[in-house]
Amino acid sequence: MMSIRAYAKINLGLRILRRRDDGYHEIETVFHRVNIFDEIRLLPSTGISLTSNNSNLPVNADNLCIRAAAMLHEKYAVRDGVQIQLTKTIPVGAGLGGGSSDAASTLLGLNELWKLNLRNEDLAAPALQLGSDVPYFLRQGAAYATGRGEKLDFFDLDLPWWILIVYPSIHISTAWAYQTADIRYPTSNISLKQILLDNLITPRRYLPLLPNDFEPLILRTHPIVAQVKKRLYDLGAEFAQMTGSGSSVYGLFVAEQDVKVASDELRKSFEVFITPPRFKSESRITAPEAHPPSAEKS
Repeated sequence: MMSIRAYAKINLGLRILRRRDDGYHEIETVFHRVNIFDEIRLLPSTGISLTSNNSNLPVNADNLCIRAAAMLHEKYAVRDGVQIQLTKTIPVGAGLGGGSSDAASTLLGLNELWKLNLRNEDLAAPALQLGSDVPYFLRQGAAYATGRGEKLDFFDLDLPWWILIVYPSIHISTAWAYQTADIRYPTSNISLKQILLDNLITPRRYLPLLPNDFEPLILRTHPIVAQVKKRLYDLGAEFAQMTGSGSSVYGLFVAEQDVKVASDELRKSFEVFITPPRFKSESRITAPEAHPPSAEKS
């Protein structure tokens, strides 16, 4: 048995640059890991199957974990099967990349379990077939992402703030958000990566510089998301922004006491998660006998 932690991410800014001829969108964003994770256990089996603690998740070929396993199984003519046990903690449809992280973790875990000896570069192509941001989750750390989100420049981003993520328990379709969002061509030639690095000490300066191009649409059509963002500022966040296409919103806090007060208040109505300053996600794949605890909600 093998156990893997599949960590979530937030988007630190997101620009939609243009619609492409192939139907995808060119984007610019920065992916950053946060301290929320699903747990995936892989057990040898005769076929490929999946069980989950979330009864709303599909357990057939509509699930990215099943698709990831089937892809490797066919491509490399693997004789063994696998039973995938997925314990969900990352909210679904929240802009936190849970499904993509699960898929990437399945690829990484099966590479070990089935002894395929593939490099991350070898897994990048099947990862991209599963989703535009799946390749990001094959590696640790922060990355400046362009193209569909698959062109990745990993870099050291040592965020000195507490991150409070608030999930308002609504699902927002990423496909719908891309189809409906107004594309505004960026007026700045400075990359989001550079904006972040230039303003690490003063997050309030991000307000006019670090957009999420999905926000005008989502805040207008989903008032609860706008309410969450306002509440984060009311409770002392230095900067607050929706992640991805929503519905989760994160706030950056300087002081531990402030983030805990905000967490205690917001958890009365929403799911909340705290990530400490300078967070680094742990190694994904653990020894077969290890049983890491589930991620804790605040």
